[in-house]
Amino acid sequence: MKLLKLSLALLLFMAFEVSSSNAQESDILLIKNQREASNQALRNFDEDLNSTFLTDDILISTGAGTLISGKENLKSYIQNATGPRMYWVRTPDEIIVNPETKLAWEKGTWRGFIEGSEEAVVGGNYAAQWTKKSGTWLIQSQLFVTIPPRERGSK
Repeated sequence: MKLLKLSLALLLFMAFEVSSSNAQESDILLIKNQREASNQALRNFDEDLNSTFLTDDILISTGAGTLISGKENLKSYIQNATGPRMYWVRTPDEIIVNPETKLAWEKGTWRGFIEGSEEAVVGGNYAAQWTKKSGTWLIQSQLFVTIPPRERGSK
């Protein structure tokens, strides 16, 4: 009887682990899709669409070290930027989901392009925190660090 109870407990635990793993994989895929859609919005210079992937209270530290707080301040920062028009592409290397807190960690590399160019003029590493609000994964914070080309390789 004890063996039967132990076997049932083990089966339930394994079923929970598989279910939890599948849920995490599903969330990772959702975040990857959100990231790609956000990258596409930036490529199209569609700040309104891009802002739909962010929480209202987003925190961003730019590659140059400027701290931006809030979705509206980010829009203003981009609209008031001087110099050539640019967009950014973020490429995740790792995404880890915590299903209990509904938070996720993403890290990867980013590259900045001047409009009409296929060659990155700046880039580096980034980290992002995602939160699942109302069933949708949104970016809550992002940290970008500009890394010289010789240090980041040919990415």
